[in-house]
Parts: sequence; C-alpha cells; structure tokens
Amino acid sequence: MSDPRDSLYDLRMFLTTDYPCSYLPGRQARNLVADPTVTDNRLYTRLAELGFRRSGDHVYRPHCRGCTACRSLRIPVDRFQPNRSQRRIWNRNQDLQVQVIDAEFKEEHFQLFARYLGARHIGGGMDPANSESYWSFITSRWSPTGLGEFRDHRKLMAVAVMDRLDNGLSAVYTFFDPLEATRGLGTFAILWQIAEARRLELKWVYLGYWIEQCAKMAYKTRFKPHEIFVAERWGWTKLE
Repeated sequence: MSDPRDSLYDLRMFLTTDYPCSYLPGRQARNLVADPTVTDNRLYTRLAELGFRRSGDHVYRPHCRGCTACRSLRIPVDRFQPNRSQRRIWNRNQDLQVQVIDAEFKEEHFQLFARYLGARHIGGGMDPANSESYWSFITSRWSPTGLGEFRDHRKLMAVAVMDRLDNGLSAVYTFFDPLEATRGLGTFAILWQIAEARRLELKWVYLGYWIEQCAKMAYKTRFKPHEIFVAERWGWTKLE
C-alpha cells in the first residue's frame, strides 16, 4: 500500500460539523481536516501549498457551505518590500532582543497570551484562556515549532509561534503585551519572520487566512507583494 504522504490522492479527509463563524456574524463555518494519524512535516508543507493551516495537531482548510471568504495568504520572501510604516516599525523595535527556542510550555508565555486575549480578542472563541487549551492550540506532536521571544532586556514583549516548513515559515500565531500598542509588535513580528525566512533561505512566509470583509485581518494585505490561494482554481494569485 502506498504511503499517504507520497500522494495527496490517498490522504483521507474529514469534514467537521457546522459551527458559528468566528469572523463573519451570522455565518456557519466548517473545516476540511487532513487525517491526523498520517500527518508529518513533509505532508504539512504540501498541504500548506494548497491553502491549509495548522491548529494544534490538525491541518485544516475552511470548507463552508456557499462561502469562500477565507483565503490563504503568503509572502514571497525574496520579493517583499516594506512600506514606509513598516520600515518605521522595524526601526522602532531594534532595541528588542529576539531568541527562538524549541516549543516548550512556559508560564511566562501563557500569562502574556492570557493578557493579550483579554485585551484584544474578547469573545473570539479562545477566551477565557487556560494553559491546556493554549498549549494544545500552538503546538503539535509532529511539527517543528519554534517560539520567537521578543524581549526588552528581561521583559517579555511578544511571542511569535512559527512552524518550519520545507519551503517556508508558517506564522501560526503572535501575541504581545497589549500595553505596548505603539510599538506595532504584531507587524514587527511578521517583519522579523520574513527576515528570518530570508536568512534561512526559505521561499515563503505563510500568514494564514485573510477575509476581505473582516477588518481585523486587513493588516495581512499590507505586506506586499503577497499571494492569495484561490481554492476554486487550486492555485495562487500574485498580488503586487
């Protein structure tokens, strides 16, 4: 029998039941989920190229009834050009020290995550935060996940959760000190991951899903150029 990792045609897919959409009020959502028993990083990379995303141990893509609003977005590292605002944010945060560690639970990280959710994403589906749901969300048993710690001396300012794919970095989630809004830490974390992917000679930074009608996701399209996965054509569209 062939290995499902060698052919996506042999990979079993599961469809979730409908649940309330977290982004578009009044809509119902559902996901197409890859068989978690055969997932590894090689398959994860191939699925990311088809617009899939990781959450915990599961690799999924929205598959909603009558709606294709969720579009996977990625940045071509070698062609990215920061705009004036992004350059200012980059320069403003050059005093921070950044260290990438292997994924491990740290109470300091979790407390920052809880403060971030409480200030920025009340009612977003992940609050109130608890340590078990936090850890199961950002890590998996099989993916090489790194945690980028952004510090002002000893003070933890932000954590960027990123997966190392065969061809890029997947920006899984970033959380930061909500009292440091003027620094633009979310933008800086993405800029840093683009620079890190370039250093590692990787091709892409995957930013996850973008929804045109969702104002909270508008920041993703400010990173230019970028590409959008169009599921109807099973391909990426380049946007300058």
